[in-house]
Amino acid sequence: MYGKVMSACLQGIEGRTIEVEVDISSGLPQINLVGLPDSAIRESVERVRSSIKNCGFTFPMDRITVNLAPADLRKEGSSFDLAIAVGILITTVQVHVEDSASTLFLGELALDGSLRPIPGVLSMVHAAKQMGIKRVCLSTANAQEAALIEGVEVCIITNLSDFKNWNKRSRFEFIYQAPEHESIELSKLATSPPGYVEDYADVNGQHQVKRAMMIAAAGMHNLLLLGPPGTGKTMLIKRLPSILPPLTDREALEVTKIYSASGKLIDRSTLMRARSFRAPHHSISAAGLVGGGTIPKPGEVSLSHRGILFLDELPEFTRNALEVLRQPLEDRYVMIARARAVYTFPSHFILAAAMNPCPCGYYGAETEANACICSPAKIVHYRSKISGPLLDRIDLHVEVPKPSYVQLKDNVSNLSSSEMRARVMQAHMRQLQRYAGTEIQHNNELSGRLMREICQLTPECDQLLRTSFDALGLSARAHDRILRLALTISDLDSCDRILPAHLAEAIQYRNLDKNHRIDEIVI
Repeated sequence: MYGKVMSACLQGIEGRTIEVEVDISSGLPQINLVGLPDSAIRESVERVRSSIKNCGFTFPMDRITVNLAPADLRKEGSSFDLAIAVGILITTVQVHVEDSASTLFLGELALDGSLRPIPGVLSMVHAAKQMGIKRVCLSTANAQEAALIEGVEVCIITNLSDFKNWNKRSRFEFIYQAPEHESIELSKLATSPPGYVEDYADVNGQHQVKRAMMIAAAGMHNLLLLGPPGTGKTMLIKRLPSILPPLTDREALEVTKIYSASGKLIDRSTLMRARSFRAPHHSISAAGLVGGGTIPKPGEVSLSHRGILFLDELPEFTRNALEVLRQPLEDRYVMIARARAVYTFPSHFILAAAMNPCPCGYYGAETEANACICSPAKIVHYRSKISGPLLDRIDLHVEVPKPSYVQLKDNVSNLSSSEMRARVMQAHMRQLQRYAGTEIQHNNELSGRLMREICQLTPECDQLLRTSFDALGLSARAHDRILRLALTISDLDSCDRILPAHLAEAIQYRNLDKNHRIDEIVI
């Protein structure tokens, strides 16, 4: 006797549909699982056996072979329990499921036959839809998450015994319609930040730094804040999500799939709409940042996808952990190779970092009370923890000065997050129109021929950039990042071309490039 049903598993964060083939033949009673199953799948044998018996079905006392195809793909997790059990019941003609070949079965079985939730359902159902599968059977806890994929019928299975009355089953049918962010009025987006408590109105002074935060949010640029302790670096970065543009439908699906696959999805009833903000401790390992493990899982850079990765006290992170950021910052994905597979995790995020100018934190202080006690050698060693290639990938190097007493008491001229967000959204809309019909969404993704076409400089701008390139010893990468940054500044000012003032402002944000930094320390 032979039967076949469909299930799915995760490969990285993407779903893969799996054929669960069941063959029952005469022989000693045993069940063999083939197709590179991991230990969790092998243990499913006893869960399936107990579930079938405790739900009033008969477990066949024959030789059972279960094949998970394709056989060359390693499978993990407990998502196959329901498919294996249903496959056995269909093969032994104890239940009949209409269109079982076009139905996806997902879920972990308890010993009494009840169904438990599993991680990664969103990715699995999305992959199943692309394969033409129209129906999915899973637990109540996973039902709303699966229903986020439009056009797939979701059937709730509370217990394996539900299949006794399959034709009379109750269905959970819900088609999710995602809102079209691009069609929402700009004024509503600007005045309705998505539930952030922190507001830039709480930050007194630091107007120049706030402008840098707007530039970073408008073009999704990486930034580094450098200043003595207590100047508000962490406070400024923690409010950055409140002025970021909202996630588009495609971005929301990407982010939700990552959190679903990682088992970190809190609200399963809707796509994630708020941009993520991740702030790992400086003791994190390289694998914790970019992902890893025997079967790789997403790291912090992927959990920050389309959001912010905040690294406070940047030089306190290990050199190895910082250096692994170079590839995701450049390529916007992480590739982890294993013997049997290569896993790719998206990692398109804003790197927002903060650091002190020296180990004691008071290098360059204007008062004797806070005089720096670090030697030049210590300062060089401290800053050298951040390599030139990593620093080269950060667009904005912003010095955060110590505010005066008058500035601390000035809470009248403060820009609020809603005001800053309105300007950011205007720049964002200009970019949506500029890059319509391409895969590019923000200025920080611009490169190659398209960048040369869009970022055309006047002779005056070209001369300014040429002089700065030689004086600061800039790299070719820094040259391109300055052009992208100047384009974002022109978008904030609602200009159709890059002006000398825009380019000059973009250049002054490169004040930590290697040659300039060493000269400053030596002096």
